[in-house]
Amino acid sequence: MAEVPEVLLLLLLCAIVTLSLPPVSASAADHRYNVGDRVPLFVNKVGPLNNPSETYEYYDLPFCHPDPIIRKKESLGEVLNGDRLINALYELKFREHKIGETLCQKKLTIDEVAKFKQAIIDEFYFQMYFDDLPFWGFIGKVEEESWTVGGKGPKYYLFKHVQFDVLYNGNQVIEIHAFGDPNHAVDITENVDIDVKFTYSVIWNTTSAHFENRMGRYSRTSMLPTYQKLHWFSFINSVVIILLLMGLLSLLYMRHLKSDLKKFSSANEEDDEEVGWKYIHGNVFRQPPNSSLFFAVLGTGTQLLILICVLLFLAFIGTLYPYNRGGLLNCLVLLYAISSLVAGYSASSFHAQFAENGWERSVILSGFLYIGPVFVIASILNIIAISYGATAALPIGTIIVILILFIFLAIPLLAFGGVIGYRLRSEFQVPSTTKKYPRELQRLAWYRRTPCQMFIGGLVPFSAVVLQLHQLYASMWGYKIYTLPGALLVTFIIVIVITALVNIGLTYIQLSAEDHDWWWRSVLCGGSTSIFMFFYSIFFYVRSNMSGLLQLSFFIGYNACMCYAFFLILGVISFRASFLFVRHIYHAVKRE
Repeated sequence: MAEVPEVLLLLLLCAIVTLSLPPVSASAADHRYNVGDRVPLFVNKVGPLNNPSETYEYYDLPFCHPDPIIRKKESLGEVLNGDRLINALYELKFREHKIGETLCQKKLTIDEVAKFKQAIIDEFYFQMYFDDLPFWGFIGKVEEESWTVGGKGPKYYLFKHVQFDVLYNGNQVIEIHAFGDPNHAVDITENVDIDVKFTYSVIWNTTSAHFENRMGRYSRTSMLPTYQKLHWFSFINSVVIILLLMGLLSLLYMRHLKSDLKKFSSANEEDDEEVGWKYIHGNVFRQPPNSSLFFAVLGTGTQLLILICVLLFLAFIGTLYPYNRGGLLNCLVLLYAISSLVAGYSASSFHAQFAENGWERSVILSGFLYIGPVFVIASILNIIAISYGATAALPIGTIIVILILFIFLAIPLLAFGGVIGYRLRSEFQVPSTTKKYPRELQRLAWYRRTPCQMFIGGLVPFSAVVLQLHQLYASMWGYKIYTLPGALLVTFIIVIVITALVNIGLTYIQLSAEDHDWWWRSVLCGGSTSIFMFFYSIFFYVRSNMSGLLQLSFFIGYNACMCYAFFLILGVISFRASFLFVRHIYHAVKRE
């Protein structure tokens, strides 16, 4: 299996990523200001509260805008995240109070009033960045009035005054809040031209909080007692399931497996034929059908497994943190390109153990097995986003950068890994000689067939982590922040352990039924947890307030990519655990 080179590759990958990442600080500046210094403020985007993927540029609404409009240079991760930072008319100087400062005097046309009105109906919010601190606010409000004889309905008010409350400690900004003043709002219920004077105020106050902890307020909602109880309940639930599985597998091993091995050592040849899994020893290590695709699955799954582990490790040590603009997506793209080395190595090294020729096809398939479907889905989503004019639409320059990374970094590393895996291949040591012709498979009972085993193999791990999965979806598709990377790491380890334990048992049951076609089934049973994850995401969407074609498309598309990745990851884990188990029991038979 060439375990040692894979470990060395993982260590090398961690070192490269750690050295290539920027420091934990928000930017290269030290964020220290003198009194009167202008603190950078950028407007970012607007969008409906219930549709996190549906965001538009801030000046797509007819706000007061500077002349000229200057766009901030953004990283690849920021663009992928839909951030579009632009300069603002607001002028906030360090520790200088402003009351009722005029932003601009503007006459809103009927069309502009209609835009603002529709945005208020859809509960649009705005997002800005002040000294790299994100903050949000609503652009207006709806006042529901009782229906009168005259047929009057709700009234729509546009906030024309924004108040900024800023907290500072020494010469550094610690916290900022912004809200529209309901006492300074203009009625835009009627679609008529209207003159509006936009103003703002800035209030500075001191705080004892330290600069290093200023991101803490964004995570406080995740630390409420309710969420802590959910986390603890989820962990206890997972631990109980693991203990039960270990007990069942111990019973399986101590009673049935030990009994079988004892029978093999004392029985004659006629008795051997009555025993299930030993009877198929000449077929159990036969090369699986569609072997190139199978080895590509192993390569891609191993690559994604290492990718997830490195990301969780970086989050655990604090390199990745909430609202590190584009940090996660930057790491994701870079790590995927670099980890192509692992995909090529795993696919070719495993293929070369069975055949010296054809490993190139496995390597090529592993390079496109995941990124191919993701590219198709991303292209469809990009077309939809462009039709809506949303910030989720990728500019042509970003697409070119991604293609360059894939062509000039990912593909060469994939090929290099394939060559290394082929040259460092090890001989496949099988406990028993594989027969020339495969044994005919018997018709199995319904509960021993693949669909039933996939149901069991997916349901058990899913039930152990469903509460943590809900918190993850709430973070991805809501405004809660998942601030417990340690809990997420432990949850991932729990999924790995449960998947391995369950599928070892399912593989033993399959072999006991004299069914030697276990290779693909172990992958399908392990990966089936992702099917439950995808259907749960649909349930989450139905229960949420999300709506519209754009949001539905991005929700389905992103979750499909995520669940497909977990299908490959858990499928590889299931196969490798089953492979070790099968090799162990047949080695034990050989020793007997």
